Amino acid sequence: NEEKSSNATITAALKSALMADFTVVVDTLIEARRDEGNALKEVLLDQAAQINTILKHTGVDLQTRQVNLKKNLQTQLKILIGSAANVDPQRLAQELATIMTKLDVTEEVDRLQVHVKSLHDVLSEGGVVGRKLEFLMQEFNREANTLCSKSQNNDLTTIGLELKVIIDQMRE
Repeated sequence: NEEKSSNATITAALKSALMADFTVVVDTLIEARRDEGNALKEVLLDQAAQINTILKHTGVDLQTRQVNLKKNLQTQLKILIGSAANVDPQRLAQELATIMTKLDVTEEVDRLQVHVKSLHDVLSEGGVVGRKLEFLMQEFNREANTLCSKSQNNDLTTIGLELKVIIDQMRE
């Protein structure tokens, strides 16, 4: 009986010591995860600021590009109207307007700016945000890809690629 009592005492003491150590380990793990999350938040906010800076610089490029596109399309329209006697000028103008709309990247830039704001909102709400961030990264990437595919301009393509690099870094 004494041996059983001694074993029970040792087992109880061992359980108590293990539970105390386990609590310390869990608390340390939670604190480390919180610190890591805060550090990642700062990295993501810095990258969001980089995206905003890039997007602000696109304004001049977009305006210049828009003017050049209009001039080029007007020139092409005059050539087409002059060479095609049976073409309805209004129909041709409608088709060119459709082409202009497809080449316009303003919407993508606007969406990227909205996604930056959404990123700030998600990070400020705290808690578990991994799935929301993954969705936002997909949206960022989609807009950057569309910007690149529509750009038809080296400067805008470079901007789109810079955005993609930052977005990939954010995703990592």
